[in-house]
Amino acid sequence: MSSGWRRIGRDLKNRRYVDSYSVAFITFVLAVLSLVGEVVPDRLRWAALLAGVGILVLRITIPDSRGGTVDELLSDRFVFDANPLAERLKNAKEIWIFAPTAVNLLSAHHCELLRTGPLSRPDGVVRVVVLDPANNAAVQLATRQLDDSLDYPIQDFSTSLDTTVRLLGAVTAWRTSGSFEHRLLDYNPGFSLIAIDPSTRNGRLIVEFHGFHNEATSSRMHIEIARNQSDRWYTYWTDQFNRIWETASPPTGGNLGPMPRSAC
Repeated sequence: MSSGWRRIGRDLKNRRYVDSYSVAFITFVLAVLSLVGEVVPDRLRWAALLAGVGILVLRITIPDSRGGTVDELLSDRFVFDANPLAERLKNAKEIWIFAPTAVNLLSAHHCELLRTGPLSRPDGVVRVVVLDPANNAAVQLATRQLDDSLDYPIQDFSTSLDTTVRLLGAVTAWRTSGSFEHRLLDYNPGFSLIAIDPSTRNGRLIVEFHGFHNEATSSRMHIEIARNQSDRWYTYWTDQFNRIWETASPPTGGNLGPMPRSAC
């Protein structure tokens, strides 16, 4: 419901469909007044009804050449303030995550939602891929891409990655009904990816592009794709994750030390 009101607000702000919204508003007001006796004359009711039908028919025959703005499709991380990932993680059955460190995605709160959500179900699946901390060349290049290219860095790449790898080891040891697996990749392809129920017709993908330079981590551009929006690009990005998963290596054990108790 809230997304519908936001769409209407964007349309009015951009002066789109003003005629349709105006007639719809007048028709709604007249409909409400019609419930109170004979406040509205019959001629006025019929005039509003016919005007509404006429505008709707005309609107159908006019192609929308603009088809929405790019800002409706592309966002930065602040969009999650209005549409948090938490609810979607909790209600999902299958989650795929690829990110160089995934330190923000795998927060303590999100870990708990994964444990009580998909990992609590016998058919639940969670797969996570991060960079391999033992691959010094990959870590150095990713640090240059993701830390050194920020105006206002707040995290250290190597420290974040080590924390995540310990966290993943801790989650692997959990006794859950669902399936949890994680792997390590040997280089950063330049994007992060989250797939929510990717095998279902209601699946959604969120792809964040790292870019060459950013003001802050939160300013990176991302796009969210639903299966029913574009089967072509939805398939493309699910295939990207599957190839990452096949290329990445299962962990071989680690010597990074114990996981802090408060981390997850």
